[in-house]
Amino acid sequence: MSITISLHYHGKAGSARAFAEKMERTGLADAIRAEPGNLQYRYFVPLDDPETVLLIDAWEDQAAIDRHHQSPMMAQLAALREKYDLHMEAARFIALDAPPSDDGYIRK
Repeated sequence: MSITISLHYHGKAGSARAFAEKMERTGLADAIRAEPGNLQYRYFVPLDDPETVLLIDAWEDQAAIDRHHQSPMMAQLAALREKYDLHMEAARFIALDAPPSDDGYIRK
């Protein structure tokens, strides 16, 4: 049962995008991707809101998230959020083990 978290980072004057670019450029995002249990860690910019960055962060289970939250890199991440004065909205999605019912609508 995987857990996906969507985080919307809201900033001003390009700060949310600068934050995401810094995460990628410094290798901090790659370090998170390499953590045991991480399934996805990707940033996106909504076409209708250039001052927001969406992070899709997926993990195998809650234990993997807990290990991530206790890792030393969380202090680096928190410092960057503070530096760029970001505010966040979060939503959590838990994958069901049942087969998806919308396969007929998804083009692969």
